Amino acid sequence: MTKTIGIIGGISAASTLQYYKKLTDLYYEKYQDYYPEIIIHSLDFQYFTDLENEKRTKEYIDYINIKVKGLEQAGAEVIIMAANSPHSVFKEIESSSNVPMISIVDSTALKSKEKHYKKLLLTGIKYTMQSTFYQETFKQYGMEVITPAEDHQDEVNSMIFDELVIQRFCKKIVSVKSSIVTM
Repeated sequence: MTKTIGIIGGISAASTLQYYKKLTDLYYEKYQDYYPEIIIHSLDFQYFTDLENEKRTKEYIDYINIKVKGLEQAGAEVIIMAANSPHSVFKEIESSSNVPMISIVDSTALKSKEKHYKKLLLTGIKYTMQSTFYQETFKQYGMEVITPAEDHQDEVNSMIFDELVIQRFCKKIVSVKSSIVTM
């Protein structure tokens, strides 16, 4: 019997859908059974991003912890967070969780180490690009994480919030890619 997976979602519907799809695809591939048990607890996206932007860290942690507890009470046996930004407080969240949690940052660092990467480019929302949680974790594995210049961060952030979050195809991606290459 497999474990019931809890997903803290709603950090954007697009990322939540991607996590759900990937989990169900991997489950089917491994077990030739249709779907695992998954519980999704969605955050209030606007409230959550306001907490990030206003750097209200204690309230941010408390809000995520409420969702973790809700997943635990619903029967989740392992929990993931379907976005990068809440991993800025992963250690604080994990320490108060009663079930194992999987860190996207640690998982990505391990996979990058396996592939012998030395330097990686981090893109995401501005909150993530301007935080240091990726850099700190990857440094422990002997890798460097860099971020785009501030003006490119603004453009990437805009693409995410104005297009990806509402599941529109990114038209600006070509211009960002070419300008990042020339950094």
